[in-house]
Amino acid sequence: MTQEKFLAKNIKIAKVFLFFSLFTSILNLINGCATLPRVSEKIDAAPTAGEPHQIVSSNGLLSPEKSNAIMARLKQSVNPTDILERYTAVVESVTESPLTKGNKVTLLIDGPATYDAMFESIRGAKDHINLETFILEDDEVGKKFTDLLLKKQADGVQVNIIYDSVGSITTPESFFQRLRDRGIQVVEFNPVSPFKAPGSWFLMRPDHRKILIVDGKVAILGGINISKVYSGMFSSRKKVKGEPLPWRDTDIQIEGPAVTEVQKLFLDTWSRQEGPKLSARNYYPKIKEDGKALVRVIGSTPGSDNRITFIAYVAAITYAEKSIHLTNAYFVPDKQILNAFIDAVRRGVDVKIILPSTTDSKMVLNAARHNYSELLKAGVKIYERRNVVMHAKTAVIDGVWSTVGSTNLDSLSLLSNDEVNAVILSREFAAEMESMFARDLAQSDQIEFDKWKKRPLSQKIKEAATHIFSRWL
Repeated sequence: MTQEKFLAKNIKIAKVFLFFSLFTSILNLINGCATLPRVSEKIDAAPTAGEPHQIVSSNGLLSPEKSNAIMARLKQSVNPTDILERYTAVVESVTESPLTKGNKVTLLIDGPATYDAMFESIRGAKDHINLETFILEDDEVGKKFTDLLLKKQADGVQVNIIYDSVGSITTPESFFQRLRDRGIQVVEFNPVSPFKAPGSWFLMRPDHRKILIVDGKVAILGGINISKVYSGMFSSRKKVKGEPLPWRDTDIQIEGPAVTEVQKLFLDTWSRQEGPKLSARNYYPKIKEDGKALVRVIGSTPGSDNRITFIAYVAAITYAEKSIHLTNAYFVPDKQILNAFIDAVRRGVDVKIILPSTTDSKMVLNAARHNYSELLKAGVKIYERRNVVMHAKTAVIDGVWSTVGSTNLDSLSLLSNDEVNAVILSREFAAEMESMFARDLAQSDQIEFDKWKKRPLSQKIKEAATHIFSRWL
């Protein structure tokens, strides 16, 4: 390369960075100065770990003695770990959502398993069906869902739907009007159109939750939208060697007292969005205990004092003592999460992270890879999943703490979205999560630090450039 070409190339790069910097400043002015909470302050302010926990059963709040006895039995089932006591104390200090006992939690490892469970629950509905989703597409899967929901509505089961305006922006209005015309109550979350939401339509605050509640007794939640790409069919956008890729995601089905907490989130969103008056139904039935898992349902909403899903992740990583096995679709974490991973490795914790090798956003993929060097150098093991669009948001820690939900570890998810995760304290469920993680690990490629350092300069420039936008990814 001649000197003139070399200088011209570097001038182009400089101009690109100048543009990015200017654009970033503009976005800062538009989006304000929202920040994530300092979790270390929450940890310092939390009650002493030895204080009684508040556990809710099907009959209400348990006594301190019974609550402590349940936690003691759980602690005896695993190797000693601070995550049960200290983490629980931190989360209880920032949320009103209780830790509930007596839950049956079923792991739904992919789209087909999740859709089968959803259809089975919907077919068995007798009183009401509440569906909240980011994406509801007008495709064969969306039609299959809505045809079944319309049938249940005709049979006398009240169906209520919340869909996100941004996530479902390609779905025609006629698709939803058909549902309304036949009795289903439908709410469009934060409408994109300025004519539907004058004065507030510019705010980027999507509802990223994926929730199905049937008769107030069964809840399904996780990362799966209503779209054919999760059904075992293939995405028409992403291909490897000419072949389209399936999307890989995870949900859970909950039966037991924790379903009431999921229902509260749905009805709160309906109220905040000023949805039509709900038909009188038994939204809070008496629920029997159906299993042994302790479950806390955690929802985050923009504008609240605490981004609780963020605090839950950072606190869990901070208190891990043995292992952290995490899978995440859009991994652009802030410094608190990065430092928590690095500190965990220094404590001797086995930290493994599975991320996508391909995704629906090149910018997010490059921004995620910007953090690889720091994590790899510290000893974090990073893997990229082959032959799928990895979309799951799950973690299992110390063989007893697990989470499944809609929360990505990026600023958009942690700062701006309505999200929901379930935290499950159960040795048996954690074992299922570890098995799922091991299967994904076997189909992933490990990123080796020595090889990663030698990646092309053009790739490093892409990573650095997209990292500038990490706050908005």
